[in-house]
Amino acid sequence: GLLAAPAGAAARGGPVSVTWGGDVTLGSSYGRPPRAGWPQLAPIAGVLRAADLAVVNYEGTFAPGGPSKCGSGRPRCFAFQAPARNARSLRRAGIDAVNLANNHAHDFGERGYASTRRALRRAGVNPTGAPGEIRLMRRNGTSIALVGFSSYAWSAPLNVPSEVRRLVRRAAARADVVIVLFHAGAEGADRTHVPRGHEHAFGEDRGDVRAFARVAIRAGADVVLGSGPHVLRGLELYRGRLVAYSLGNLTGWHNFATGGVLSLSALLTLDLSPTGRFRRGEITSLRLDGTGVPHRDGGEAAARLIRRLSYTDFGGRLQFLRLGTAHEGDGGLAR
Repeated sequence: GLLAAPAGAAARGGPVSVTWGGDVTLGSSYGRPPRAGWPQLAPIAGVLRAADLAVVNYEGTFAPGGPSKCGSGRPRCFAFQAPARNARSLRRAGIDAVNLANNHAHDFGERGYASTRRALRRAGVNPTGAPGEIRLMRRNGTSIALVGFSSYAWSAPLNVPSEVRRLVRRAAARADVVIVLFHAGAEGADRTHVPRGHEHAFGEDRGDVRAFARVAIRAGADVVLGSGPHVLRGLELYRGRLVAYSLGNLTGWHNFATGGVLSLSALLTLDLSPTGRFRRGEITSLRLDGTGVPHRDGGEAAARLIRRLSYTDFGGRLQFLRLGTAHEGDGGLAR
């Protein structure tokens, strides 16, 4: 089965490459993409498919679902729902799993949430992020646990450190590598820096993401991968484990704001040892067009911004190299 070797046993598997992307929505009332959303993912499918495990935050629901949380004309309310068949484009692009611990997973209530999970499973994509959920997978003989957190009742609770510890410890007892996913932090073009303390948006406590990442890593997380602010944020190396606080929006269809820093996106590919230690990594710089489709950015604007934010916010714990990939001994990460 999917269970790891007993605690204390030597890891028998091989290294694992993991690619993480930001928020994905494959259609909503703001626009329905052609060909089941494939044009949104086609430009980046090569990077996603090359990884042993590719994961994104899915921001929205797949139909059929229940009534919208926005009701009739609620101001500043956004509810996203795409046709169920669009979930197949995630798998076609090489995406293996999605985090559903986020503020849009219940846009159409419990019925919409259930239909989303059903569409994902039928497409061969693993959902995670429900309360108490540990998604187990295996790559190269190495067992991997995925757990997702947010500040919403339909997910594992990001703002309750005792619950974070409990779930991460359970995951660590069952797998060689534990990947913690979270959706948190304030939103907007002016939110590229990771502050200290709790962040708030729309009257909600969106968590203290620095404290959350540390709690998760001390409890046994090997990688902590974040989303939520809709902009790029820095990377941190804590106790030899990598934290990515936000990679912005990966792709939407007329439903994410673009322009300036909001158009910068990235894919982060990590090479992990069989015990989850960060060995080297690479940033694929992307830029969203006005529709919300990502394209490779030869100017490397995203990588340069992430490098600067990492240095400013986390005191240079990551030393970036100009070319190639960074290795554990460098304490760094590549472009």
